[in-house]
Amino acid sequence: MHVTRTLTVLLLMLGLTACATNPTGPSSMALPGTGKDFNAFRADDLSCRDFALTQIGGKTVNQQYNASLASTTAVGTVVGAAIGAAAGGGQGATIGAGVGALSGGAIGANAANVSGMNAQDKYDNAYYQCMYAAGHKIPVPASMARTYSQGSQRASSASVPSYYPPPPPPPPGYQH
Repeated sequence: MHVTRTLTVLLLMLGLTACATNPTGPSSMALPGTGKDFNAFRADDLSCRDFALTQIGGKTVNQQYNASLASTTAVGTVVGAAIGAAAGGGQGATIGAGVGALSGGAIGANAANVSGMNAQDKYDNAYYQCMYAAGHKIPVPASMARTYSQGSQRASSASVPSYYPPPPPPPPGYQH
């Protein structure tokens, strides 16, 4: 009786972890490009979301996350039950299934999280490529963004050094 109650509580906790969701669109926003009206932006946004979805296999990030979680948990439960049955018979199988479900759920949650992050990264890349190709503004790292004063002037290759000069010599009497 105690084993059944423990198994039920563990499965309930595992079921609650499956309620976690990932975003269903890009993780950062894109903005309308210069000279683009908002209606054109919305049409391009929908088209690019569809394009990005096809690039990750047609399943949303949440669907991929849930599929990974379910399959890993199921495998953990089956393996745990098999080990428990081999070790202790019928009651061992119940305990093994519970431990397998719990450990499979924990491992599955981690695997699902990694799977979801990979799918989100692929989705974002495809979406931003599409939006950029359509002439819209996309997020970039600050180190890649031009400042306002740089925006109006192009640096010539002569003004940008291709190497850095060596450091000056140490002061007189310096010993290392």
